[in-house]
Amino acid sequence: MTYAIVRPIRLDLDSYARATGLHPQAVRRLVTLGLLEPTRNARGELCFAPSQVATAARIQRLHEGLSINYAAIGVVIDLLDRIEELEAALRGLSRR
Repeated sequence: MTYAIVRPIRLDLDSYARATGLHPQAVRRLVTLGLLEPTRNARGELCFAPSQVATAARIQRLHEGLSINYAAIGVVIDLLDRIEELEAALRGLSRR
């Protein structure tokens, strides 16, 4: 059995909202849509990993820059991630 030596850093809803520039209600909406994947603390409150700040920035860029609605952003992110995986695989093949 292994144990973490240090407790992972998590941001509560208000800290996360401040870090991303989003209103807490907007953050809750993104969670409801499945665009953000928070955990819950012992009190049942939303907690976010620091890496989720970059995810929120990506969502905001897609929404504001390309006028993609939040419901479609999940599909777009999945496609972009898949393209990234395929490009990485292709680079790996070209190195052989």
